[in-house]
Amino acid sequence: MIKTLGVQLFTIRSAMTDEDSIRSSFLKLKELGYEEGQTAGFFVGAPKFAEIAKETGLKICGTHCGFGELIADPDRAMEEHDLLGTKNIGIGGMPGEARESLDALYRFVEQFNEFAAKVNKYGFKFTYHNHSFEFARLGGKRIIDVLVDGLDPKTTSFVLDTYWVQHGGGDVIWWMNKLAGRIDILHLKDMAMADKQYITEIGQGNINFDGIIATAEKIGVKHYVVEQDTCPGDPFDSLKISYEYIKSKYMA
Repeated sequence: MIKTLGVQLFTIRSAMTDEDSIRSSFLKLKELGYEEGQTAGFFVGAPKFAEIAKETGLKICGTHCGFGELIADPDRAMEEHDLLGTKNIGIGGMPGEARESLDALYRFVEQFNEFAAKVNKYGFKFTYHNHSFEFARLGGKRIIDVLVDGLDPKTTSFVLDTYWVQHGGGDVIWWMNKLAGRIDILHLKDMAMADKQYITEIGQGNINFDGIIATAEKIGVKHYVVEQDTCPGDPFDSLKISYEYIKSKYMA
């Protein structure tokens, strides 16, 4: 059973424009039942963002930061993540040029591992969040296979996104088992179908969360994070629907 549920703060990005709105947004998340947040930027700078999170009691379980900024200044990255109270330094996806050729992709993997090795000496892991483009082929190889084979499992981990794996034609549970021990943060995101696939609240779509949660418990996922990139209305209403569904089925 899930003990603590988090949210990828990208879901409520429109509600975080200054210190006051970030504070009130975090308090709303706490009222809904969410205990953790994963960042998608700091909005007001990492120190103030960390201060507001601690003040409101929302624990930061990981981040999505800019790849170039991280590798340019590992010391600053570690300092900011120490303030945030998380050992998961992450990016939301690879730079565009890494998707253009195998040489560029291999260089990205090399840079990723170099940064991960530097920060891992101090207890940090460097995390990679997938979309569906990683399931495309580049120069005869699938991007996802290059990442899985090339990233160092001792210093890196995957933020596996359930929606994007399925959107890319992958079997979510198969990939979870493939990456057993390499997924500290799991993005819970549901997929529905009308004229095309779209992101929806957890339990409102077709993704096999019974199997996913059972597999996550088996492989040792540490953080369960709801993310909804687009919402039909108020994102807090969507997060309420997702929380209540998960609470009713998968939380102690």
